[in-house]
Amino acid sequence: MSDLIRQQMEPDSAVYKTLLESTKAIPWKIDWSTMKFAYIGPQIEELLGWTPESWQSAEDWAMRIHAEDREAVVNFCISQSKSGVDHEADYRALTRDGEHVWIRDVVHVVRNPDGSPNALIGFMFDITERKKTEARLIELQKELEALSYRDGLTNVANRRMFDSALEVEWANAVNNRTPLSLVMLDIDYFKQYNDHYGHIRGDECLKRVAEVLSGAATRSRDFLARFGGEEFVLILPEADAKAALQVAQRCRKLVQDAAIPHGKSQVAEVVTISLGVSTIVPSAQDHRIAFLERVDQRLYKAKQLGRNCIAVDE
Repeated sequence: MSDLIRQQMEPDSAVYKTLLESTKAIPWKIDWSTMKFAYIGPQIEELLGWTPESWQSAEDWAMRIHAEDREAVVNFCISQSKSGVDHEADYRALTRDGEHVWIRDVVHVVRNPDGSPNALIGFMFDITERKKTEARLIELQKELEALSYRDGLTNVANRRMFDSALEVEWANAVNNRTPLSLVMLDIDYFKQYNDHYGHIRGDECLKRVAEVLSGAATRSRDFLARFGGEEFVLILPEADAKAALQVAQRCRKLVQDAAIPHGKSQVAEVVTISLGVSTIVPSAQDHRIAFLERVDQRLYKAKQLGRNCIAVDE
């Protein structure tokens, strides 16, 4: 919030307070000199069960952090605050009934003119569902290794694993109202490649392309799979259309820069790819199969446009 907006709102503190307390994020403030809470939003009681009045000092905050997380989180936050550095920390917060909720604390350090801390202002976010998704994806990764969900030729995930991962990420996007992007791609004139060089060289080409694509998307939850034949697909959770296009552009460049000779291509002297990209913020009324078909249509459009290009949502 800009200083101008804040100045305009300050005369009516009731309005400002109402806005803060109507968000899912839980606002709070601690005075540095006393380490006492000057304020914490009433939403804290619904999330953790502890009343706002029970949050008296930073000690209360520390003791309501899971014992396994407490020392590292407290030491990190104190160190960053003393240095005047804004920061964030993920940890398990204990509820009043003995359970725990995953919290992301985003902290802004208000400093005195000499640079020393004056106060800490922050927001707590409930990230439990995100952590559940990450845990489920770790389980899926273990399943991939244990049940051989890797494509035997290229060593990337196969179609079966792709379907499982898409199901998890789709549910996560629906629950959290976050974007989900898919990039589907196809090796240009691969039949002609096989006819000219033979299937053994064709298999080597597929393996090389898969290896190159594995370096195109680098976030921990980005997911590459062989979709079938010479087609591959990337799942990009929480990536908007702009970010997905950037990944697609990187894929296209990396494959072309690999300079795999293709004497029978009609678009280049080396192996190239065509790509379709689509993004959605899915609701409960949307269907992932329909979304997958939409991405496939974008790939078909890229081929119609002459191949070695990217087609995106209009």
